[in-house]
Amino acid sequence: MTMRLSPGGNEVRISMPRWGRTADALAFVQSRRDWLAGQLDAMPSAPTPTHGEMLPFRGELLRIEHDAKAPRQPSVDSGMLRLGGTAESIPSRLKRWMQAEARALLEADLAHYCARAGQPVPSLALTSARRRWGSCAADGSIRINWRLVMAPDFVRRSVVAHEVTHLVHFDHSPRFHALLAQLYEGDIAEANRWLKREGRDLYTRFDG
Repeated sequence: MTMRLSPGGNEVRISMPRWGRTADALAFVQSRRDWLAGQLDAMPSAPTPTHGEMLPFRGELLRIEHDAKAPRQPSVDSGMLRLGGTAESIPSRLKRWMQAEARALLEADLAHYCARAGQPVPSLALTSARRRWGSCAADGSIRINWRLVMAPDFVRRSVVAHEVTHLVHFDHSPRFHALLAQLYEGDIAEANRWLKREGRDLYTRFDG
């Protein structure tokens, strides 16, 4: 058997003999987890966000427009992400701005789906995990990757709905999927396909 990581880092490809078993392929992948993690970590990062670069925000590509005399606080205007201040501080200020936007959106999403599920709103922490979009701990606390603010709204909200469903069913049983389908207004399969296809690019945006 052979295992290759796709150029975009969003797919693992296994080649095996026609007589091979699926169980053998899964065992092969498990035995190469450390190699796979190393390959993912070694993938090159996206260009540093600076004047003229394109940056995704809520599913839309925005062109960074920097003018040192403009207000330092980033603002979105007609497909542009405008900000002032020094050019050297653009990456750090954009990251802080996007994390603040992410927290506001995720808190609203969390309150919405908790209300639909009849659950109290738990604590929310933002994470920078490289291979996980969200998690729900045994104590009910929820962690969501802040980079989802770059994805379309329906994708971000699908992750929040998934974790809220875990507040009721701490598994992936048929009951879990049935409740998730009730809570989430969109197409879960479509959101999952988007993350599988485009998610790796979001992981490479910004350091840490």
